[in-house]
Amino acid sequence: MVMRKLELPLSQTQKVRFERAIERLQSLSSTANSDTSVIVTGSIPVNHEESFLKGHGTSEVDGELLATVCGVVERVDKLVYVRTLRARYKAETGDIVVGRVSEVAQKLWRVELNCTQDGVLKLSSMTTTDDVQRRRTSADELNMRNIFVEDDVVCAEVRTIQRDGTLELHARSHKYGKLEKGLLLKVDPYLVRKSNHHFHYIESLGIDLIIGRNGFIWVGEHVQVRDPMMVDDQKSDTYDADREQIHTSLETRQSICRMGNAIRVLANLGFTVTLEVIMETANLSNSKNIDIHDMLGSEFHVVVAESEAERRRAKRQK
Repeated sequence: MVMRKLELPLSQTQKVRFERAIERLQSLSSTANSDTSVIVTGSIPVNHEESFLKGHGTSEVDGELLATVCGVVERVDKLVYVRTLRARYKAETGDIVVGRVSEVAQKLWRVELNCTQDGVLKLSSMTTTDDVQRRRTSADELNMRNIFVEDDVVCAEVRTIQRDGTLELHARSHKYGKLEKGLLLKVDPYLVRKSNHHFHYIESLGIDLIIGRNGFIWVGEHVQVRDPMMVDDQKSDTYDADREQIHTSLETRQSICRMGNAIRVLANLGFTVTLEVIMETANLSNSKNIDIHDMLGSEFHVVVAESEAERRRAKRQK
């Protein structure tokens, strides 16, 4: 966890409270021997009596291990390296990503992913409406704009990384595809840790949360994935009902906005974005009777920092 300097106007009392909360968080981080933030030429604490391997962003000078980049010290067994902050997204095969379509080209879509290059989603890497694996025809190519157009928000998985750095995506599952009726947020990619679960359905609120490894996060109305074999049979029966469900309810929209502001606050503070912390932050705003638009104010940022310090202290005592 990396704490940032809060770029919001703070009263003297708020400033004292915030600095105290940050000191507690830094103290808990150091005692737990967890991530330590360093600057260029900053010293990295290691046990020289035990063997260790120098990784990316480190250099040994006069028997002392120094950082060559700004970031967070990571330790994997004996390997010690520095994970850079505020860097562009560096993809890995299998990453779940959220992006925005930037171009509809021949037999593919280009997707902006907060990376050095756009991702490429080929028509052949998309599941068809009839859910049958087959070669794509010229008719499929002519109908590409019926699937995605420019500025559409989509979810996909990184299939391969080409030698030139191009990210080849695929969406061969009904959990991937176009995202609608929601909010797209952007955080620094280092705030998103790789997990086995990047898709979350928050049943109590009726919303979906997709935490993309590239720092793009989607909060939207829950979409029920239906069996494609049953869609045609039900289409005529559900057409009128679907027309009545065009608009998202006010309650759902408020939940989406509250979750979105919770993510913005966590990103402003430099806290790792996980489902647990997002839910706790959103619930905290409810328990404190803080309006959605007031969540982005100075007071709630201080309250969240204090709450996170207390949460980590309680977690260590268990």
